[in-house]
Amino acid sequence: MTAVAYAQTPTPTPTPNLPAAAAPIVPSAPQLAASSYILLDANSGEVLIEHNADEALPPASLTKMMTSYIASLEILRGQVKEEDLVLVSEKAWRKGGSKMFIEVGNQVKVIDLLRGIIIQSGNDASIAMAEHIAGSEEAFADLMNSHAARLGMNSTHFENSTGWPAEGHLSSARDMAIMAKAIIRDDPEHYKIYKEKEFFWNGIRQPNRNLMLWRDSTVDGLKTGHTEEAGYCMVTSAERDGMRLIAVVMGTASEQARAAETQKMLTWGFRFFETKSFYAPGQVLSTSRVWAGVSDQVQIGLADGLTLTLPKGQAEKLDASITLEAPIKAPIAAGDVLGQVEVRLGDEVVHTAPLVALAGVEEAGIFGRLWDSIRLFFYGLFN
Repeated sequence: MTAVAYAQTPTPTPTPNLPAAAAPIVPSAPQLAASSYILLDANSGEVLIEHNADEALPPASLTKMMTSYIASLEILRGQVKEEDLVLVSEKAWRKGGSKMFIEVGNQVKVIDLLRGIIIQSGNDASIAMAEHIAGSEEAFADLMNSHAARLGMNSTHFENSTGWPAEGHLSSARDMAIMAKAIIRDDPEHYKIYKEKEFFWNGIRQPNRNLMLWRDSTVDGLKTGHTEEAGYCMVTSAERDGMRLIAVVMGTASEQARAAETQKMLTWGFRFFETKSFYAPGQVLSTSRVWAGVSDQVQIGLADGLTLTLPKGQAEKLDASITLEAPIKAPIAAGDVLGQVEVRLGDEVVHTAPLVALAGVEEAGIFGRLWDSIRLFFYGLFN
């Protein structure tokens, strides 16, 4: 099999040439007072900072992100409705720790429970939701673990819906970032609840425990957690000028510390990096000759598009090249890999991705295949 290379350069808005002294300088990433942490771009997936990011640690109430995520998915699928009434069990009512203050035997709307989980971090609300969706908290934990596996949360195992300390109930900073990314991507409508600063229920007004909502106007989520074993943990997301970062800190010393350490990461990331989208998912990047097909052309592009996070000022210096398989023969199914795109910054390869067929091409009839095989023979002699 031979390959054909095509040069192609992403075309962001040009900027004037700057002297070498003005080239962007990225200082070292901040060192944080936390057991583990990670900072990543939600759109490109680029990890900007990480430390012990795969270490399995108690996640405390960060667990409730999975509880609320599953609830929102059930709403989207029509299995549960926001106005459905949930009967509060004695188990949910008796649970200690942070509470929404629902009463045993009462019926509470799903949407109110969702707010109680996200804003008030209610253990009672989490158990009531788990029981409503899966019948029992134990069955709901199985559901949580299935979703964790689907999302690639490889360091995570859930024993309950709340984050209450339990042997084997563990997650990692990277997995919590994956969880946050899924919440933001899969249900943007319910994600808006995460930035609500307070929730009033049962005569009690409780503030959102995420101090970053008051400190940084670009922060719009997600969740805090604390137990003696886990320390003070937090997952935060912020968006500035179309760039969204997700920051996770686990095992900090105090409520103030987790906010301060988070702010360090967000400030560094937004100040020294930028995220640019060069190609949209499904955008046609090339059209290639197809042999022995009902059509003699196939459109080729990137299934996931091309979005990169780079030091500020570097995007204009990127070069991209496309390599396609040759010859390309039918049948072709949509999504078949037909080549590769390689993006370079100087001599460094910063990104590679498979190029795929954007639509299928069926195999031609016997006479069409025979004729193309003859033509392909002579094509090979002269190419």
